[in-house]
Amino acid sequence: MSKTAQILVIDDEPSILNGCRMSLSENNYEVTTQSSGQSGLEEALNGNFDVILLDMRLPDLNGMDILVKLHEHSPAVPIIFMTGYSTVQNAVEAMKFGAFDYLAKPFSDDELLFAVGKALENKSLKDENQLLRKQLFERFDFSNIVGENKTVLRIFDSIKRVAPINSTVLLTGESGTGKELFAGAIHAHSERSARQMITLDCSTLSPNLLESELFGHVKGAFTGATQNKQGIFGTANRGTLFLDEVSNLDMEIQGKLLRVMEYGEYKPVGAGRARTCDVRVIAATNKNLLTMVSEGTFREDLFYRLNVFPIQLPSLRERKDDIPKLAYHFLRFFCRKIGKQIEGFSDEALAILIDHRWPGNIRQLKNTIERLVILADEGCLDRNSLQGLQGDIKPKVKKLPETVDELKAVKKDLLENYFGSIEKAFLLKALTDCDGNITQAAQQVGMQRSNFSSLMKKHKVSAQDKGSSEGNTSK
Repeated sequence: MSKTAQILVIDDEPSILNGCRMSLSENNYEVTTQSSGQSGLEEALNGNFDVILLDMRLPDLNGMDILVKLHEHSPAVPIIFMTGYSTVQNAVEAMKFGAFDYLAKPFSDDELLFAVGKALENKSLKDENQLLRKQLFERFDFSNIVGENKTVLRIFDSIKRVAPINSTVLLTGESGTGKELFAGAIHAHSERSARQMITLDCSTLSPNLLESELFGHVKGAFTGATQNKQGIFGTANRGTLFLDEVSNLDMEIQGKLLRVMEYGEYKPVGAGRARTCDVRVIAATNKNLLTMVSEGTFREDLFYRLNVFPIQLPSLRERKDDIPKLAYHFLRFFCRKIGKQIEGFSDEALAILIDHRWPGNIRQLKNTIERLVILADEGCLDRNSLQGLQGDIKPKVKKLPETVDELKAVKKDLLENYFGSIEKAFLLKALTDCDGNITQAAQQVGMQRSNFSSLMKKHKVSAQDKGSSEGNTSK
């Protein structure tokens, strides 16, 4: 059942109050009336109204002053001014200060209902946009991107800097490193977040279909074009367009993309004149565009237009310290989704996950954990669960050290890049086993609480890291 709209009417004329009450009540609105500016202001500030009808001239308070206070308190509530013909110009001026509309007295029931209906429709759209924006922020909030690696944290900082600006962003990195998720974070934290972000995988369509998809077409432009079609650039107007795998665009489309990015103009297939749009472009690729430029397969001018603000996403091999947290995040996500109870990973299993090269990066890790959860019969995933991933879990040294300085460097590298990941996984497992209780976790592993806490501080682990909440990750 839909909520009955709450309407507040503030006017010192009994005939106006009674007329509005009767007309609105008969149309299933719930109406509250106040006959003075002070009582109306108090009612509006303390109540929960969907629309407020406000007389411009009241005996005790100026309607404009009431408007300013109400707009500061509840900017989402539309206010309709009621005014005599002699003060219509003042009412129009009031709309510059936040009023939604005005009614010139005397007004008919139809005029009243039309104005209120329009105000409610506008409020509904704003409420819906606010909800969608909130959901967008929740989905792409940085807290939902699992990772504490230094490089990932620097990327968060870069996104915070570039998101509010309309600059083009180029995301590069191997397949599966989370380019679409980071693109979503940029959009969610931009001034365009109230509009939609449209994603297009440039590798899925032929050049002819891609041109029509991007720029639209007019009726009769080609066989099968039975009606006009608005392209993605038209749909994404005032929003964000994420072009994934932009390296797959052919040279002709590259030229047309460059023009729309440079001048905000594009021409639908078969159209006689250009159209304009305002779209922020975020592009992504797993290829080296500069190499493609030197090979003649990618336009140099388009590369520099896309490369305004480049962000290089690290592979999972370059952020091994995040693997334990990602693994536990996916484990809990799929346990909830599939309905299984699995406590975690054995130390040896975590070591295997950390040491694996993960050519498919986070996407591969996620799919692997999903498969492990489906196949698991025990309450803990051990070495035997990870068939095909075991390999040699010993630390690898490319070259034997020849001097004591090289030996120290190798030792430092192994401690930071290998043992450090094992140490962090050790902490996470202990915290998980003890449901985040640091004292119990320290006792379980045979450590003093102070030493256990120091180790947690070293690896930036908190008691809440025992299991990350369900949500998006850099996948």
